[in-house]
Amino acid sequence: MALHFELVTPARLVLSEEVHLVVVPGTEGEFGVLEGHAPFTATVKDGVIRVTRAAGGTVEEIPVKGGFAEVSAKGLTVLAEHVG
Repeated sequence: MALHFELVTPARLVLSEEVHLVVVPGTEGEFGVLEGHAPFTATVKDGVIRVTRAAGGTVEEIPVKGGFAEVSAKGLTVLAEHVG
């Protein structure tokens, strides 16, 4: 099973794919999301999103500045103010 992850800025869709795990820098602390996570929303602070595409795989780090994250039945969407 995989988690559908989308990373979006006001300017463009940065990433849309199936991944194993995403760790997001939330304002209340980092949180990890796997397939089947309970729905919630959170604010994102400046930091690094860590994406693992396969169990035990390498981790890709994506710098982000602010925004919001939403976990739903469809997966995880991060609306970042800026990426990179």
